[in-house]
Amino acid sequence: MVQDGGGGDYGEFAAARAGHLYRSACLLTAGDTHLAEDLVQETLGRVYARWGRVSRVGNPAGYAQTVLTRAFLAHRRRRSSTERSTAALPDLPGTDADPSLRLTLLDALARLPAKDRAVIVLRYWEDRSVQETAKAMNVSSAAVRTRSVRALARLRELLGEELGEYARS
Repeated sequence: MVQDGGGGDYGEFAAARAGHLYRSACLLTAGDTHLAEDLVQETLGRVYARWGRVSRVGNPAGYAQTVLTRAFLAHRRRRSSTERSTAALPDLPGTDADPSLRLTLLDALARLPAKDRAVIVLRYWEDRSVQETAKAMNVSSAAVRTRSVRALARLRELLGEELGEYARS
């Protein structure tokens, strides 16, 4: 295990948070598991590089989530980020009652702009406050509220009448 002088154990932290970071990354990337893996690896690498300082902070998990969100947004700004390796999601075992609903929701998320998707994931999947989301995205609280309203309206539009209830604020 890698330890810093402050007693923080990076190996334990990475093992405990990797799954959660991966699930968040999958939502941010609208199901692109390869990109999600890359983002998690980049996030854990950046956290490791600053582990001495991060481990002394009260919330290293929050720091890692912020790094993940910013890595995703930076990736979306690059021109090459519009390339996709495949249009179909891989067949994965799931425990969802209705897999088609999950795919429909992922498809609707994929149609949102990157920043809107990030707001939805942070606010409603991660259950963060407006202020926490604003800090993670490096924008104002007003921008987060505006994006939330617009993104939820767009999701309702994409999901249609019968599935629009899943996009309620």
